[in-house]
Amino acid sequence: MSKPAPPSTSPRSRDASRNSLTPESWINAATGLLVDQGIDAVRVDVIAKRLGVTRGSFYWHFRDRDDLLLRVLKAWRDAATDQLIDRFERRHIDPEILIDDLMTLPFRGRSAREAARIELAIRTWARRDEIVRQALDDVDARRVAYVAQCFSALGFSIAEARARGFALYAWQVGESMLIRQDSDEQKRERKALLQQLLLTPLPQDKERLATS
Repeated sequence: MSKPAPPSTSPRSRDASRNSLTPESWINAATGLLVDQGIDAVRVDVIAKRLGVTRGSFYWHFRDRDDLLLRVLKAWRDAATDQLIDRFERRHIDPEILIDDLMTLPFRGRSAREAARIELAIRTWARRDEIVRQALDDVDARRVAYVAQCFSALGFSIAEARARGFALYAWQVGESMLIRQDSDEQKRERKALLQQLLLTPLPQDKERLATS
C-alpha cells in the first residue's frame, strides 16, 4: 500500500502561521540567535527558518533588519532596567532590605543565567555598534543611579552613595559574567562581606550620619 502524500501547505495555512506570530516572536528568536551565534547571525532568513515561516512574513511586523535590531535592543533595555526598577520602586520597602534584594539578582537560578547570557551578548555587540554602545552606557548609568539612590536614602552623601552604588553594580556585573566561578557557598560569603562593607560608613561619615 502506498503512503499517502503529505498535505501541501495551502496559502491559508501559511497565512495562519504568519498571523500567529507576534513581533515578540521575532524579537525573541533574534535575541536567541544573538546570544548563541552573535550579531552577524541575526538575519531575516535565518530567523524565518527558525520560526518555520516565510521570509515575507517578517515584513508584516518590521520595516527591515535594522528595525528588528532596534526592537531587540529596546526589549532588552525595558526588561533589564525599566521594568526591574519599576518593580522595585512599587514595593516601597526599606532601602537596606532593597539593597539586599538587589544583591540577590545574580543568583536567581535559570533566569539569572539567561539574563547574564543576553547581557554578555549585548556588551559584545556594543563593541562594534555605536548605537548599541550608547544604549548600553545609558542603561549602566541608570542602574548605577538607581542603586545610588538606595544608599542616599540611608543617609550617605551624594558622592558616597554614588561610589557605593557603582561598587555594588560592578560587583553584580562581575558575578553575572563569572557565574561559573566558585561554589554557591563562596558566592554567599562574598556577597555577605561586600554587603557589610557597602553598608558600613567610613570613619569621617559616622559623625555626620549620627547627627543627620
